[in-house]
Amino acid sequence: MPPRTAGEPGTERPPLAGEPEPEHQPKPRPQTAPDRDAAPSGRRSDGPDPAPSWAAPARPYVSLGEPEGYDGLARPRRLGRRLRARTVAAAVCLVLGLGLVTGAVTGSWLAGDAGAGGARNAFAAAGELWHSAPVDQLFPPTVEGVGAGPGGADRTWTRIAVAPDASCAGAFDPLLRKTLAPVGCARLLRATYTDATRSHVTTVGLLFTEADAPAMADLAARFEREHLGSRTDLMPLPYAAEGTVAAGFGARQRAAWTVSVLTDAPVVVYAVSGWADARTVAEPQPAEAAMAPGAASAVAQAGLGHEAQGLADRVERALRAHARPATEQPS
Repeated sequence: MPPRTAGEPGTERPPLAGEPEPEHQPKPRPQTAPDRDAAPSGRRSDGPDPAPSWAAPARPYVSLGEPEGYDGLARPRRLGRRLRARTVAAAVCLVLGLGLVTGAVTGSWLAGDAGAGGARNAFAAAGELWHSAPVDQLFPPTVEGVGAGPGGADRTWTRIAVAPDASCAGAFDPLLRKTLAPVGCARLLRATYTDATRSHVTTVGLLFTEADAPAMADLAARFEREHLGSRTDLMPLPYAAEGTVAAGFGARQRAAWTVSVLTDAPVVVYAVSGWADARTVAEPQPAEAAMAPGAASAVAQAGLGHEAQGLADRVERALRAHARPATEQPS
């Protein structure tokens, strides 16, 4: 602490031995007016503040506790623990949600990849059926067409001839051969059927191409876009077998036809029908037109559109059915 100056209260001390006693001086009269030279803060300007800094009153220490709330029975409860519990629960839910989403995406990706691989395998397997499947599987001796006739009548077709498997040379008219050229020709299989009355004959053909799936899709799109399946100059040729009711079934006897370009197999399926008595047809019709409600042409009235479309559909189904088991995975 700084020494106190003389004249201030509390500065008197008892005299030492041999020291004369100091004379008492009158105490100064207290000032009534404020000192003009005093510091603005009210402290004396001739010395430091006599009150030490540690003598100032200490600030109180406040401890902030956890907030409290009330439960459903108005009982006080701490909120901190509940907030922490909610935070932990939210984090757990977030982790579980991310895991479920990731697993779903991964499973979808794997399933999609497996489905694409299965489609590729089925496509390749269908392309090998021309030499791996027996003829009776591709062209059954008897084909039942339940509801395949006009008005939903049933049909039964009996196979009367099977052409040897061969190339496509001479099997199509020049314009149709040119149209099918982009997909190539690996093998051509054909069979001719007759109905139960033996009054109609129908040739069904399976053209196994050398194309991949995109090429088959392009050809199918072109047939759809340009309506190639309904052009009379793109009709397939029939297969006339000697010694059968189809012996006179030639190009001029074609009455109704259909051509289907598959996209899930490298195959073009077609069928062409006519009368078994070798009569000439002046105005052949696409099967779809001959099957339309109200069609009144002789071809439509005879049901030759149903003959061609019904047989083509069932041979196509048999093709897919025999291509599928080779690619199915055992459970």
